[in-house]
Amino acid sequence: MGISGSGESAFEELLAVRGRGPVAADEVRRTGDDPLFASPFRIGTTLADALAARAVAANDLWELKTGRRQKVSIDVRAAAATALGGEDMTLARSGDGRYHPIPVSPDVAHMVALTQPWPTRDGRWFVPHFNLPHLERRVLDVLKAEATPESVAAAVSRWDAQDLEDAIAEAKAAGGIVRTPEEWLAHPHGAHLAEQPVVRITKIADGQPEPLPAGSQPLSGVRVLDLTRILAGPTASLSLAEHGADVLMVTAPHLPQVTPFVRDTSHGKRSAFLDITDPEQAQTLHRLVRDADVFVEGYRPHRLAAHGFGPDQLAQERPGLIYVTVNCFGSDGPFGDRAGWDQVAQAVTGVADIHGKVSRTGRPQLTPVYLCDFLTGFMASFGAMVALRRRATEGGSYRVEVSLAGAAMLLQRQGLITGFTDAPGQLTPEEFERYAVLDEGTVYGDLKSLGPVIGMSETPPAWQRTTPALGSSRPEWLAR
Repeated sequence: MGISGSGESAFEELLAVRGRGPVAADEVRRTGDDPLFASPFRIGTTLADALAARAVAANDLWELKTGRRQKVSIDVRAAAATALGGEDMTLARSGDGRYHPIPVSPDVAHMVALTQPWPTRDGRWFVPHFNLPHLERRVLDVLKAEATPESVAAAVSRWDAQDLEDAIAEAKAAGGIVRTPEEWLAHPHGAHLAEQPVVRITKIADGQPEPLPAGSQPLSGVRVLDLTRILAGPTASLSLAEHGADVLMVTAPHLPQVTPFVRDTSHGKRSAFLDITDPEQAQTLHRLVRDADVFVEGYRPHRLAAHGFGPDQLAQERPGLIYVTVNCFGSDGPFGDRAGWDQVAQAVTGVADIHGKVSRTGRPQLTPVYLCDFLTGFMASFGAMVALRRRATEGGSYRVEVSLAGAAMLLQRQGLITGFTDAPGQLTPEEFERYAVLDEGTVYGDLKSLGPVIGMSETPPAWQRTTPALGSSRPEWLAR
């Protein structure tokens, strides 16, 4: 199998962000290899590197607690499978008592059918994004189209690519021109991201060191507020829950959700309803912040600050808070105020262009999995744990920033593979069973899901509680 373009690994890039030098040669053991998917990108390797870095950050916290470090193991194929998500790696018990694949959600199938590269009038390609009804409506209003592939394709073909990208941004909708990697790195925002670490950790206030809470897991007693939806942000907080954190998802009944994504990223968490536009409920959230350790948000930049929940505001309210921001383009730079999703990041950064050219499809092509979402989520949890260690040893409040576009650029830096056309696209039943977790009696029925795939010799990641219904918990913290 040929490999081209390989340089510094994703694991090495993330350990540079950690800033503590390399780990012992025998601390992390990686097995297996790409490809699991029909993709020229090193999807499994990149995800395995991010998961291994996450485990090292958890190990750093464990060492603070106990003085010991653990052995870490990760299989590349299992790491790749974490990006399947949704119906592909979650089974439900049916009437015959056996577990079967869950049919693809109509909402997801609709989104995928429309969210594709479509040719523009000037010979370019454009990916409009159609997730969530209100955002779909904005795109359709710009295009003056119906919600069918034929109508969207016809509408996009009447636009020049740059004009359409500008109009979509003006409407606060999501979409992007399919660029080559070279075009993206020459673009002001691509150049801006290229100068940033893939996980940016900034000390935003001084403070006294805070010892980690006692407990049997690296994040035992650590309290996490999760104000995110749809994959990258929820994956970040799920990762923290897997290492023992008390994660409280906060949403409101009126906010749209994608049920399969909620189901598959809520393991081990609790869920409460709070509407931050209601003054009394906003005050409840402020009270939760005062006893929180980590705050994870996935809103468009500055949206939460307008409601009093920006990073500097909360760092004053809760000194020592770790504020994690997950979005498409980062929080600054020319595209810093734009919305976006996984497919948009793939389009603008060159992933879709490369995938189509190497696969010889005759058109740009998205990866077969939501790679940017899951990679970004794993990196966000890594950054949160790095920041928690810094808080414990030197004090202070920290902001952790990751982006889908940054994740797409990291993926490209890992080089390409050949010989991927016959990749199976899923684990064997035996491989799946090795990591499968039963979660019975959930609001979604009895489930069997791909569980945590990181191996740690003393504290293997796990889901500590059943998958919750949205709003099923009181807005309060568990006792430490």
